[in-house]
Amino acid sequence: MEWKTLLSPHRVGSSKPGVISQDRSPFQRDFDRIVFSGSFRRLQDKTQVFPLAKTDYVRTRLTHSLEASSIGRSLGTAVGVFICREFDTAGGQPSDVGAAVAAAALAHDIGNPPLGHAGEEAIRHWFTHSPVAQPMRNMMNDDEAADIERYEGNAQGFRVLTRLEMPDQPGGMQLTCATLGAFAKYPCASRVETKPSGVAGKKFNFFRLEQEFFKEVAESTGLVQAGPWAWQRHPLSYLVEAADDIAYRIVDFEDGQRLGLIDYSELERLFLEIIDSERSAEYVATIRSPIRRAEFLRAQVIGRLVREVSQVFIDHHDELLAGTLPKPLLSYVGCQEPLRRIESRSTRDIYNHRKVAEVIGAGFELVSGMLDIFVPCVNEMALEAVGGKTASFRSRRISALIPDMEENLGCEQWRQSGYCRLMHVLDYVSGMTDSYAVSLYQKLKGISL
Repeated sequence: MEWKTLLSPHRVGSSKPGVISQDRSPFQRDFDRIVFSGSFRRLQDKTQVFPLAKTDYVRTRLTHSLEASSIGRSLGTAVGVFICREFDTAGGQPSDVGAAVAAAALAHDIGNPPLGHAGEEAIRHWFTHSPVAQPMRNMMNDDEAADIERYEGNAQGFRVLTRLEMPDQPGGMQLTCATLGAFAKYPCASRVETKPSGVAGKKFNFFRLEQEFFKEVAESTGLVQAGPWAWQRHPLSYLVEAADDIAYRIVDFEDGQRLGLIDYSELERLFLEIIDSERSAEYVATIRSPIRRAEFLRAQVIGRLVREVSQVFIDHHDELLAGTLPKPLLSYVGCQEPLRRIESRSTRDIYNHRKVAEVIGAGFELVSGMLDIFVPCVNEMALEAVGGKTASFRSRRISALIPDMEENLGCEQWRQSGYCRLMHVLDYVSGMTDSYAVSLYQKLKGISL
Protein backbone atom coordinates (compact mmCIF):
# COMPACT_ATOMS: atom_id res chain seq x y z
CA MET A 1 0.00 0.00 0.00
CA GLU A 2 1.10 3.57 -0.67
CA TRP A 3 0.15 6.75 1.17
CA LYS A 4 -0.59 8.72 -1.99
CA THR A 5 -3.50 6.35 -2.65
CA LEU A 6 -4.38 5.56 0.97
CA LEU A 7 -5.22 9.25 1.41
CA SER A 8 -7.55 9.16 -1.60
CA PRO A 9 -9.93 12.17 -1.69
CA HIS A 10 -12.22 10.39 -4.18
CA ARG A 11 -15.82 10.39 -2.94
CA VAL A 12 -17.78 7.14 -3.10
CA GLY A 13 -20.52 7.34 -5.72
CA SER A 14 -19.28 10.64 -7.17
CA SER A 15 -18.02 11.15 -10.71
CA LYS A 16 -16.16 14.34 -9.77
CA PRO A 17 -12.39 14.09 -9.30
CA GLY A 18 -11.22 14.20 -5.71
CA VAL A 19 -8.73 16.95 -4.87
CA ILE A 20 -6.89 17.72 -1.61
CA SER A 21 -7.31 21.47 -1.22
CA GLN A 22 -5.33 23.70 1.08
CA ASP A 23 -8.25 25.55 2.65
CA ARG A 24 -11.02 23.19 3.81
CA SER A 25 -9.81 19.70 3.09
CA PRO A 26 -12.10 16.92 1.80
CA PHE A 27 -11.61 15.09 5.09
CA GLN A 28 -12.77 18.12 7.07
CA ARG A 29 -15.83 18.15 4.82
CA ASP A 30 -16.38 14.48 5.73
CA PHE A 31 -16.31 15.43 9.40
CA ASP A 32 -18.86 18.19 8.88
CA ARG A 33 -21.21 15.97 6.87
CA ILE A 34 -21.21 13.42 9.68
CA VAL A 35 -21.77 16.04 12.40
CA PHE A 36 -24.84 17.42 10.65
CA SER A 37 -26.42 14.03 9.88
CA GLY A 38 -29.55 12.81 11.63
CA SER A 39 -27.95 9.45 12.41
CA PHE A 40 -25.15 11.16 14.31
CA ARG A 41 -27.55 13.35 16.30
CA ARG A 42 -29.49 10.29 17.44
CA LEU A 43 -26.37 9.03 19.20
CA GLN A 44 -27.18 11.52 21.98
CA ASP A 45 -29.82 9.04 23.20
CA LYS A 46 -28.01 5.77 22.59
CA THR A 47 -26.27 3.75 25.27
CA GLN A 48 -22.53 3.88 25.81
CA VAL A 49 -22.37 1.83 29.02
CA PHE A 50 -25.22 2.93 31.27
CA PRO A 51 -28.58 2.59 29.46
CA LEU A 52 -31.22 5.28 30.02
CA ALA A 53 -29.00 6.96 32.64
CA LYS A 54 -30.71 9.44 34.95
CA THR A 55 -27.65 11.66 35.34
CA ASP A 56 -26.51 14.06 32.65
CA TYR A 57 -22.85 13.43 33.51
CA VAL A 58 -22.67 9.89 32.12
CA ARG A 59 -21.45 9.58 28.55
CA THR A 60 -23.73 8.58 25.70
CA ARG A 61 -22.68 7.26 22.30
CA LEU A 62 -22.62 10.87 21.12
CA THR A 63 -20.17 12.14 23.73
CA HIS A 64 -18.13 8.94 23.42
CA SER A 65 -17.90 9.45 19.63
CA LEU A 66 -16.85 13.08 20.03
CA GLU A 67 -14.15 12.12 22.53
CA ALA A 68 -12.91 9.26 20.33
CA SER A 69 -12.81 11.66 17.40
CA SER A 70 -10.75 14.17 19.39
CA ILE A 71 -8.27 11.45 20.35
CA GLY A 72 -8.25 10.24 16.74
CA ARG A 73 -7.37 13.71 15.46
CA SER A 74 -4.42 13.88 17.84
CA LEU A 75 -3.21 10.42 16.82
CA GLY A 76 -3.66 11.07 13.10
CA THR A 77 -1.89 14.42 13.17
CA ALA A 78 1.02 13.00 15.17
CA VAL A 79 1.65 10.13 12.77
CA GLY A 80 0.83 12.43 9.85
CA VAL A 81 3.98 14.43 10.58
CA PHE A 82 5.99 11.24 10.08
CA ILE A 83 4.03 10.10 7.01
CA CYS A 84 4.25 13.44 5.21
CA ARG A 85 7.95 13.75 5.98
CA GLU A 86 8.93 10.25 4.80
CA PHE A 87 6.47 9.44 1.99
CA ASP A 88 4.77 10.85 -1.08
CA THR A 89 1.25 11.86 0.00
CA ALA A 90 0.23 13.61 -3.24
CA GLY A 91 -0.03 16.96 -1.45
CA GLY A 92 -1.53 15.68 1.78
CA GLN A 93 -0.59 17.40 5.05
CA PRO A 94 -0.39 16.07 8.65
CA SER A 95 -3.68 17.84 9.37
CA ASP A 96 -5.30 15.87 6.52
CA VAL A 97 -4.32 12.60 8.16
CA GLY A 98 -5.68 13.89 11.47
CA ALA A 99 -8.93 15.02 9.84
CA ALA A 100 -9.49 11.66 8.11
CA VAL A 101 -8.98 9.74 11.36
CA ALA A 102 -11.16 12.22 13.27
CA ALA A 103 -14.01 11.84 10.76
CA ALA A 104 -13.81 8.04 10.78
CA ALA A 105 -13.69 7.93 14.60
CA LEU A 106 -16.63 10.33 14.77
CA ALA A 107 -18.72 7.85 12.75
CA HIS A 108 -17.43 4.61 14.25
CA ASP A 109 -20.63 3.93 16.26
CA ILE A 110 -23.13 5.55 13.90
CA GLY A 111 -24.72 2.21 12.95
CA ASN A 112 -25.18 0.84 16.46
CA PRO A 113 -28.75 -0.18 17.37
CA PRO A 114 -30.41 1.01 20.59
CA LEU A 115 -29.25 -0.23 24.00
CA GLY A 116 -25.66 -0.90 23.10
CA HIS A 117 -24.18 -4.15 21.88
CA ALA A 118 -27.16 -6.00 23.34
CA GLY A 119 -29.16 -4.63 20.41
CA GLU A 120 -26.79 -6.31 17.94
CA GLU A 121 -26.94 -9.61 19.81
CA ALA A 122 -30.74 -9.39 20.02
CA ILE A 123 -30.99 -9.11 16.22
CA ARG A 124 -28.70 -12.13 15.75
CA HIS A 125 -30.62 -14.17 18.33
CA TRP A 126 -33.98 -13.24 16.83
CA PHE A 127 -32.93 -14.32 13.34
CA THR A 128 -31.68 -17.67 14.63
CA HIS A 129 -34.42 -18.51 17.14
CA SER A 130 -37.67 -16.63 16.45
CA PRO A 131 -40.39 -18.57 14.56
CA VAL A 132 -41.20 -15.30 12.79
CA ALA A 133 -37.68 -15.20 11.33
CA GLN A 134 -37.62 -18.68 9.84
CA PRO A 135 -39.75 -17.92 6.74
CA MET A 136 -37.43 -14.97 6.08
CA ARG A 137 -34.38 -17.22 6.40
CA ASN A 138 -35.86 -19.62 3.89
CA MET A 139 -36.12 -16.80 1.32
CA MET A 140 -32.40 -15.98 1.52
CA ASN A 141 -29.23 -17.43 0.09
CA ASP A 142 -26.36 -18.25 2.44
CA ASP A 143 -24.56 -14.95 1.88
CA GLU A 144 -27.67 -12.92 2.69
CA ALA A 145 -28.46 -15.03 5.75
CA ALA A 146 -24.90 -14.59 7.06
CA ASP A 147 -25.42 -10.81 7.08
CA ILE A 148 -28.23 -11.19 9.63
CA GLU A 149 -26.91 -14.21 11.56
CA ARG A 150 -23.73 -12.21 12.26
CA TYR A 151 -25.39 -8.78 12.23
CA GLU A 152 -22.84 -6.02 12.82
CA GLY A 153 -23.23 -2.41 13.88
CA ASN A 154 -20.02 -1.74 11.92
CA ALA A 155 -21.65 -2.92 8.69
CA GLN A 156 -24.81 -1.00 9.52
CA GLY A 157 -22.63 2.08 10.02
CA PHE A 158 -21.13 1.69 6.54
CA ARG A 159 -24.69 1.31 5.20
CA VAL A 160 -25.75 4.50 7.01
CA LEU A 161 -22.83 6.46 5.54
CA THR A 162 -23.11 5.15 1.97
CA ARG A 163 -26.86 4.62 1.50
CA LEU A 164 -29.27 5.66 4.26
CA GLU A 165 -28.09 9.24 4.83
CA MET A 166 -28.67 11.39 1.73
CA PRO A 167 -30.26 8.39 -0.07
CA ASP A 168 -31.12 10.31 -3.24
CA GLN A 169 -27.53 10.34 -4.47
CA PRO A 170 -25.19 7.41 -5.24
CA GLY A 171 -22.95 6.69 -2.28
CA GLY A 172 -25.18 8.43 0.25
CA MET A 173 -23.09 11.02 2.06
CA GLN A 174 -20.34 10.54 -0.54
CA LEU A 175 -17.53 10.53 1.99
CA THR A 176 -13.94 10.19 0.81
CA CYS A 177 -12.47 6.75 0.29
CA ALA A 178 -9.71 7.59 2.79
CA THR A 179 -12.22 8.27 5.56
CA LEU A 180 -14.32 5.20 4.73
CA GLY A 181 -11.19 3.06 4.55
CA ALA A 182 -10.15 4.28 8.00
CA PHE A 183 -13.70 3.63 9.24
CA ALA A 184 -13.60 -0.06 8.22
CA LYS A 185 -11.86 -1.97 11.02
CA TYR A 186 -13.10 -5.28 9.57
CA PRO A 187 -12.83 -4.86 5.77
CA CYS A 188 -14.64 -7.95 4.56
CA ALA A 189 -18.11 -9.37 3.92
CA SER A 190 -19.91 -11.53 6.47
CA ARG A 191 -19.16 -14.77 4.62
CA VAL A 192 -15.81 -15.04 2.85
CA GLU A 193 -13.39 -17.77 1.82
CA THR A 194 -10.35 -15.95 3.24
CA LYS A 195 -10.55 -13.44 6.08
CA PRO A 196 -8.19 -10.49 6.56
CA SER A 197 -5.27 -11.29 8.86
CA GLY A 198 -5.31 -10.80 12.62
CA VAL A 199 -8.00 -8.85 14.42
CA ALA A 200 -9.32 -7.43 11.11
CA GLY A 201 -11.05 -10.73 10.39
CA LYS A 202 -12.88 -10.87 13.74
CA LYS A 203 -16.08 -9.24 12.39
CA PHE A 204 -17.23 -7.72 9.07
CA ASN A 205 -17.83 -4.19 7.80
CA PHE A 206 -20.32 -4.26 4.92
CA PHE A 207 -23.49 -6.05 3.92
CA ARG A 208 -24.02 -7.58 0.50
CA LEU A 209 -26.12 -4.59 -0.55
CA GLU A 210 -23.14 -2.25 -0.05
CA GLN A 211 -20.31 -4.50 -1.25
CA GLU A 212 -19.79 -2.56 -4.49
CA PHE A 213 -19.40 0.65 -2.49
CA PHE A 214 -16.69 -0.97 -0.38
CA LYS A 215 -15.00 -2.33 -3.49
CA GLU A 216 -14.82 1.26 -4.73
CA VAL A 217 -13.19 2.27 -1.42
CA ALA A 218 -10.69 -0.58 -1.57
CA GLU A 219 -9.69 0.04 -5.17
CA SER A 220 -9.39 3.81 -4.75
CA THR A 221 -7.17 3.52 -1.65
CA GLY A 222 -5.18 0.55 -2.92
CA LEU A 223 -6.00 -1.86 -0.09
CA VAL A 224 -4.34 -5.27 -0.26
CA GLN A 225 -6.89 -7.93 -1.20
CA ALA A 226 -6.93 -10.98 1.08
CA GLY A 227 -9.51 -12.87 -0.99
CA PRO A 228 -12.91 -12.38 -2.66
CA TRP A 229 -14.72 -9.57 -0.83
CA ALA A 230 -11.97 -9.35 1.79
CA TRP A 231 -9.11 -6.86 2.14
CA GLN A 232 -6.38 -6.09 4.64
CA ARG A 233 -6.93 -3.07 6.85
CA HIS A 234 -6.30 0.51 5.86
CA PRO A 235 -3.42 1.60 8.17
CA LEU A 236 -5.45 4.52 9.55
CA SER A 237 -8.15 2.13 10.76
CA TYR A 238 -5.68 1.04 13.46
CA LEU A 239 -5.66 4.64 14.73
CA VAL A 240 -9.47 4.78 14.72
CA GLU A 241 -9.51 1.54 16.71
CA ALA A 242 -6.94 2.93 19.15
CA ALA A 243 -8.93 6.14 19.63
CA ASP A 244 -12.02 4.09 20.46
CA ASP A 245 -10.07 1.78 22.77
CA ILE A 246 -8.52 4.67 24.70
CA ALA A 247 -11.84 6.50 24.97
CA TYR A 248 -13.88 3.62 26.30
CA ARG A 249 -11.24 2.07 28.57
CA ILE A 250 -10.23 5.27 30.29
CA VAL A 251 -13.40 7.33 30.12
CA ASP A 252 -15.77 4.48 31.02
CA PHE A 253 -13.60 3.88 34.09
CA GLU A 254 -13.93 7.56 34.99
CA ASP A 255 -17.72 7.31 34.57
CA GLY A 256 -17.74 4.27 36.84
CA GLN A 257 -15.86 6.19 39.53
CA ARG A 258 -18.22 9.15 39.19
CA LEU A 259 -21.20 6.83 39.76
CA GLY A 260 -19.62 5.22 42.83
CA LEU A 261 -18.82 1.86 41.23
CA ILE A 262 -15.05 2.40 41.42
CA ASP A 263 -13.19 3.85 44.43
CA TYR A 264 -11.37 7.08 43.68
CA SER A 265 -8.21 5.75 45.35
CA GLU A 266 -8.11 2.85 42.88
CA LEU A 267 -8.62 5.16 39.90
CA GLU A 268 -5.82 7.44 41.08
CA ARG A 269 -3.43 4.55 41.66
CA LEU A 270 -4.03 2.93 38.25
CA PHE A 271 -4.01 6.19 36.32
CA LEU A 272 -0.77 7.34 37.96
CA GLU A 273 0.85 4.02 37.00
CA ILE A 274 0.08 4.81 33.36
CA ILE A 275 1.17 8.46 33.58
CA ASP A 276 4.41 7.51 35.38
CA SER A 277 5.24 11.10 36.32
CA GLU A 278 6.30 12.34 39.77
CA ARG A 279 5.35 15.86 38.75
CA SER A 280 1.77 14.79 37.95
CA ALA A 281 1.54 12.85 41.21
CA GLU A 282 2.64 15.91 43.18
CA TYR A 283 0.28 18.23 41.33
CA VAL A 284 -2.82 16.02 41.69
CA ALA A 285 -2.34 16.06 45.47
CA THR A 286 -2.91 19.83 45.43
CA ILE A 287 -6.37 19.53 43.78
CA ARG A 288 -9.06 19.61 46.45
CA SER A 289 -11.99 18.04 44.61
CA PRO A 290 -11.82 14.28 43.84
CA ILE A 291 -13.87 14.93 40.71
CA ARG A 292 -11.33 17.47 39.45
CA ARG A 293 -8.50 15.12 40.38
CA ALA A 294 -10.06 12.37 38.28
CA GLU A 295 -10.54 14.74 35.34
CA PHE A 296 -6.91 15.87 35.50
CA LEU A 297 -5.63 12.30 35.71
CA ARG A 298 -7.86 11.17 32.83
CA ALA A 299 -6.46 13.95 30.62
CA GLN A 300 -2.90 13.00 31.54
CA VAL A 301 -3.55 9.31 30.84
CA ILE A 302 -5.01 10.04 27.42
CA GLY A 303 -2.07 12.29 26.57
CA ARG A 304 0.41 9.58 27.54
CA LEU A 305 -1.43 6.89 25.54
CA VAL A 306 -1.68 9.13 22.46
CA ARG A 307 2.10 9.64 22.50
CA GLU A 308 2.80 5.93 22.97
CA VAL A 309 0.32 4.72 20.35
CA SER A 310 1.69 7.23 17.83
CA GLN A 311 5.19 5.85 18.38
CA VAL A 312 3.93 2.27 18.07
CA PHE A 313 2.40 3.19 14.69
CA ILE A 314 5.72 4.60 13.50
CA ASP A 315 7.70 1.63 14.83
CA HIS A 316 5.39 -0.87 13.07
CA HIS A 317 4.83 1.20 9.95
CA ASP A 318 6.03 -1.43 7.47
CA GLU A 319 3.69 -4.06 8.91
CA LEU A 320 0.81 -1.60 8.81
CA LEU A 321 1.44 -0.79 5.15
CA ALA A 322 1.51 -4.49 4.36
CA GLY A 323 -1.70 -5.01 6.31
CA THR A 324 -0.10 -7.69 8.48
CA LEU A 325 -0.02 -6.16 12.00
CA PRO A 326 -1.91 -8.84 13.99
CA LYS A 327 -3.05 -6.90 17.05
CA PRO A 328 -4.50 -3.47 17.95
CA LEU A 329 -1.95 -0.69 18.51
CA LEU A 330 -2.87 -0.35 22.18
CA SER A 331 -1.64 -3.92 22.72
CA TYR A 332 1.93 -2.76 22.04
CA VAL A 333 2.23 0.16 24.50
CA GLY A 334 4.38 -0.25 27.60
CA CYS A 335 1.78 0.15 30.38
CA GLN A 336 -0.05 -3.15 29.82
CA GLU A 337 -0.46 -4.14 33.47
CA PRO A 338 -2.48 -1.10 34.67
CA LEU A 339 -4.51 -1.22 31.43
CA ARG A 340 -5.25 -4.90 32.09
CA ARG A 341 -6.38 -4.17 35.65
CA ILE A 342 -8.58 -1.29 34.44
CA GLU A 343 -10.19 -3.59 31.88
CA SER A 344 -10.71 -6.38 34.40
CA ARG A 345 -12.19 -4.04 36.99
CA SER A 346 -14.46 -2.38 34.43
CA THR A 347 -15.74 -5.74 33.20
CA ARG A 348 -16.57 -6.89 36.72
CA ASP A 349 -17.99 -3.75 38.30
CA ILE A 350 -19.14 -1.55 35.39
CA TYR A 351 -20.06 -3.56 32.29
CA ASN A 352 -21.58 -6.39 34.38
CA HIS A 353 -23.19 -4.15 36.99
CA ARG A 354 -26.69 -5.30 37.99
CA LYS A 355 -28.45 -2.15 36.80
CA VAL A 356 -26.72 -2.32 33.42
CA ALA A 357 -27.57 -6.01 33.08
CA GLU A 358 -31.23 -5.43 33.99
CA VAL A 359 -31.81 -2.74 31.39
CA ILE A 360 -29.83 -4.52 28.70
CA GLY A 361 -31.77 -7.72 29.37
CA ALA A 362 -35.01 -5.83 28.93
CA GLY A 363 -33.62 -4.20 25.79
CA PHE A 364 -32.83 -7.62 24.37
CA GLU A 365 -36.50 -8.56 24.65
CA LEU A 366 -37.54 -5.17 23.32
CA VAL A 367 -35.57 -5.42 20.06
CA SER A 368 -36.65 -9.02 19.44
CA GLY A 369 -40.24 -8.12 20.25
CA MET A 370 -40.34 -5.25 17.78
CA LEU A 371 -38.95 -7.46 15.00
CA ASP A 372 -41.66 -10.03 15.77
CA ILE A 373 -44.24 -7.26 15.30
CA PHE A 374 -42.86 -5.42 12.27
CA VAL A 375 -41.61 -8.26 10.06
CA PRO A 376 -44.96 -10.09 9.56
CA CYS A 377 -46.69 -6.78 8.83
CA VAL A 378 -44.13 -5.85 6.18
CA ASN A 379 -44.38 -9.31 4.61
CA GLU A 380 -48.16 -8.98 4.41
CA MET A 381 -47.79 -5.66 2.61
CA ALA A 382 -45.30 -7.20 0.15
CA LEU A 383 -47.63 -10.15 -0.54
CA GLU A 384 -50.51 -7.81 -1.30
CA ALA A 385 -48.30 -5.72 -3.61
CA VAL A 386 -47.60 -8.77 -5.82
CA GLY A 387 -51.28 -9.71 -6.09
CA GLY A 388 -51.62 -11.95 -3.05
CA LYS A 389 -53.83 -11.82 0.05
CA THR A 390 -54.96 -8.37 1.18
CA ALA A 391 -52.96 -7.12 4.16
CA SER A 392 -54.81 -6.77 7.46
CA PHE A 393 -55.81 -3.42 8.94
CA ARG A 394 -53.23 -3.98 11.71
CA SER A 395 -50.41 -4.64 9.23
CA ARG A 396 -51.27 -1.54 7.26
CA ARG A 397 -51.17 0.67 10.33
CA ILE A 398 -48.05 -0.81 11.88
CA SER A 399 -46.04 -0.93 8.63
CA ALA A 400 -46.94 2.73 8.04
CA LEU A 401 -44.67 3.57 10.99
CA ILE A 402 -41.64 2.45 8.97
CA PRO A 403 -40.13 5.24 6.82
CA ASP A 404 -40.24 4.95 3.02
CA MET A 405 -42.83 2.15 3.00
CA GLU A 406 -44.78 3.61 0.08
CA GLU A 407 -41.62 4.04 -1.99
CA ASN A 408 -40.44 0.50 -1.27
CA LEU A 409 -43.81 -1.03 -2.12
CA GLY A 410 -43.21 0.20 -5.66
CA CYS A 411 -39.77 -1.48 -5.86
CA GLU A 412 -39.68 -4.91 -7.49
CA GLN A 413 -36.55 -5.99 -5.61
CA TRP A 414 -38.12 -5.08 -2.24
CA ARG A 415 -41.36 -6.93 -3.04
CA GLN A 416 -39.56 -10.10 -4.15
CA SER A 417 -36.61 -10.23 -1.72
CA GLY A 418 -37.11 -11.18 1.92
CA TYR A 419 -33.52 -10.05 2.54
CA CYS A 420 -34.23 -6.52 1.28
CA ARG A 421 -37.43 -6.27 3.32
CA LEU A 422 -35.72 -7.43 6.49
CA MET A 423 -32.86 -4.98 5.96
CA HIS A 424 -35.46 -2.23 5.58
CA VAL A 425 -36.98 -3.15 8.95
CA LEU A 426 -33.53 -3.38 10.56
CA ASP A 427 -32.68 0.08 9.23
CA TYR A 428 -35.67 1.42 11.12
CA VAL A 429 -35.10 -0.49 14.36
CA SER A 430 -31.33 0.04 14.50
CA GLY A 431 -31.76 3.76 13.90
CA MET A 432 -34.00 4.20 16.96
CA THR A 433 -32.79 5.97 20.05
CA ASP A 434 -33.05 4.15 23.38
CA SER A 435 -35.96 6.28 24.60
CA TYR A 436 -37.90 6.04 21.34
CA ALA A 437 -37.43 2.26 21.20
CA VAL A 438 -38.76 1.84 24.75
CA SER A 439 -41.69 4.18 24.16
CA LEU A 440 -42.68 2.64 20.83
CA TYR A 441 -42.47 -0.93 22.14
CA GLN A 442 -44.66 -0.08 25.11
CA LYS A 443 -47.24 1.46 22.78
CA LEU A 444 -47.17 -1.46 20.33
CA LYS A 445 -47.67 -3.92 23.20
CA GLY A 446 -50.47 -1.85 24.76
CA ILE A 447 -48.43 -1.19 27.92
CA SER A 448 -48.76 2.58 27.58
CA LEU A 449 -50.39 5.01 25.16
